[in-house]
Amino acid sequence: MSEFWLISAPGDKTNLQAWERMNTVTSKSNLSSNSKFHIPDLKVGTLDALVGLSDELGKLDSFAESVIKKIAQYIGEVLEDSKDKVQENLLANGGLKDKMKCLQIDLISYLTRFEWDMAKYPIKQPLKNISEALAKQVTQIEADLKTRSAAYNNIKGNLQSLEKKTMGNLLTRTLADIVHKEDFVLNSEYLITLLVVVPKASYLQWQKTYESLSDMVVPRSTKMIAEDAEGGLFTVTLFRKVMDDFKAKARENRFMVREFYYDEKELKCEKEELMKLASDKKQQYGPLLRWLKVNFSEAFVAWIHVKALRVFVESVLRYGLPVNFQAMLLQPNRKSVKRLRDVLNVVFKHLDEVAAASIMDPGMDIPGLQLSNQEYYPYVYFKIDLSILDCS
Repeated sequence: MSEFWLISAPGDKTNLQAWERMNTVTSKSNLSSNSKFHIPDLKVGTLDALVGLSDELGKLDSFAESVIKKIAQYIGEVLEDSKDKVQENLLANGGLKDKMKCLQIDLISYLTRFEWDMAKYPIKQPLKNISEALAKQVTQIEADLKTRSAAYNNIKGNLQSLEKKTMGNLLTRTLADIVHKEDFVLNSEYLITLLVVVPKASYLQWQKTYESLSDMVVPRSTKMIAEDAEGGLFTVTLFRKVMDDFKAKARENRFMVREFYYDEKELKCEKEELMKLASDKKQQYGPLLRWLKVNFSEAFVAWIHVKALRVFVESVLRYGLPVNFQAMLLQPNRKSVKRLRDVLNVVFKHLDEVAAASIMDPGMDIPGLQLSNQEYYPYVYFKIDLSILDCS
């Protein structure tokens, strides 16, 4: 599963007891894969400040999660490729050792081997300062994403719009890549060349009748210059003064005259615009993808630091001072989620008997506890769901 449970429980002097009890019972039954989640010695501050920070971190958690999801989805749009190709680009900066900071690793490895980034988020400053730095970073990434994606989408949209014109049938598609100057009588005061779309089944009828559809049609002036699955595009030259009469008679015979007049400059501009947009898209693609990869990593790393902050704050609020708790990361086995929750409830029910009882009896009303449907357990618990990054 790509879902993780980040939990904490109070420990003894070495924090081994909470970890060993949990790890023993869950591993023995193969309920989850577990690892310690290392949180540094952060500055606690006042309890009042922690209560206010708890609410702010909850909002920041949701915001950061939404931003990394947006980036992941947009990487999929930019790549225009398979889910596997997208996942290859969803990496995080490795924090295993200082010398490996530049290493890009998969998200699960980063999470299970999490190390606090001391350089980016110094732990000697107040928790609120760290929270504000994280919020500022994620907010800036979101703003930059909006700007960059809007610019790229504008080019991509205009290019797609022009490309669509080359994909329709002969009645609607652009003719810039089909017609040539020599197909038309140009700069004549009396003559004009029209383009007529003729259904395939009517080719013979066209050849037999086009000269007589109206007066003053130039004999043997038709030729087919393009064909698709439905019909062919024919030229025909006639005198300008009979053009309206010819169009009406052609329509009666289900020959459709296209409203098209050869303009070399206009056709050249259309071709050049298509080439320019294709070139612009190609030039922006590489730098944009690199920016997305780097800032996905930055936002993801920030998000996990927010989770670490939340565990720290909630653990202090729940278990009190001095700070003494063990944070643990569990990856539930897919078929054992309910069983794992039950086992954890048994292991940690002594931490909060009322909460433990409410889990066994979901309909139980806990006086004074209004969680607005928030998940609450005897232990501190936060979910980290990496499936939100699936871009199928």
